[in-house]
Amino acid sequence: MSEILAGGLSKVASQKRAALAPALLRTARPRQWLKNGLVLTAPAGAGALGSWETLRPLSLTFLAFCLVASGVYFLNDVRDVEQDRRHPRKCARPIAAGVVPIPVAIFLGIVLMLFGFATASAVGWPVAAVVAGYVALTSAYTVWLKNLPVIELAAVAGCFVARALAGGAATDVPLSRWYLIVVSFTALFVVAAKRHSEQLENGTSGSTRAALAAYPLSFLRYVWMLASGVGVVAYCLWAFAQDAGATVPMHTLTIIPFVLFLLHYALLVERGEGGAPEELIVRDRTLLVLGSAWVALYAAAVAL
Repeated sequence: MSEILAGGLSKVASQKRAALAPALLRTARPRQWLKNGLVLTAPAGAGALGSWETLRPLSLTFLAFCLVASGVYFLNDVRDVEQDRRHPRKCARPIAAGVVPIPVAIFLGIVLMLFGFATASAVGWPVAAVVAGYVALTSAYTVWLKNLPVIELAAVAGCFVARALAGGAATDVPLSRWYLIVVSFTALFVVAAKRHSEQLENGTSGSTRAALAAYPLSFLRYVWMLASGVGVVAYCLWAFAQDAGATVPMHTLTIIPFVLFLLHYALLVERGEGGAPEELIVRDRTLLVLGSAWVALYAAAVAL
């Protein structure tokens, strides 16, 4: 009997360990790592992706953001565990569901953040400083800023901008004011669109975001129209300046897929599909085609 009991307990323990690994991966949110591709944008715009001297620091910077961001997700899910358990969708998160023990989540969150800082420091102190700023901003958002309407939109958009800044810092590529304006306001557009979709999906009472109840849908539409408008104008002015005196206005041609991408994205958001931008961009074929067209035209513009 004791041997049978011991065998049963061993089997249960083995099953728990087998379930823990995918649960840890889910908590790390690897789909969110797509956002870290922003570290490539400034060097790509400068045509500086063709050498190992550039690819090595960019790869390390990308890895640093993946590690730090995943560490933040672990710690945030621990902090919000009680709220998540009351949420109709977030209650299935591994920590809220009890699949990942809280002590394990805290330990892994700290370890991932330490490894992320170490990786960023290996690139250089400017990148480490940007990563530290990113962590400070996300921590302030979790503790305080997410309760402040409008400010929380800017804070989340700032996390996108931090990734773009890190890419420039890793490769010593100067960031133009037009680039910063486009990244900042396009990020604000995505964040406002995400809040809009959350409103349509859950209403103001079914979300754990304290500030969501303060946003009428009309206000969120206003924010994303304002943000996309500023972003498009800044992008156009930059493209026109790049093509000054050019025989073939390749930078100007990139305006077409850029604007169509934003318009189609806005259409999807109106349908309530913008709650997970990282999934929407890789799932929707039209967005993929427009994004690929933009990359092709931009690569041609840089090559010329």
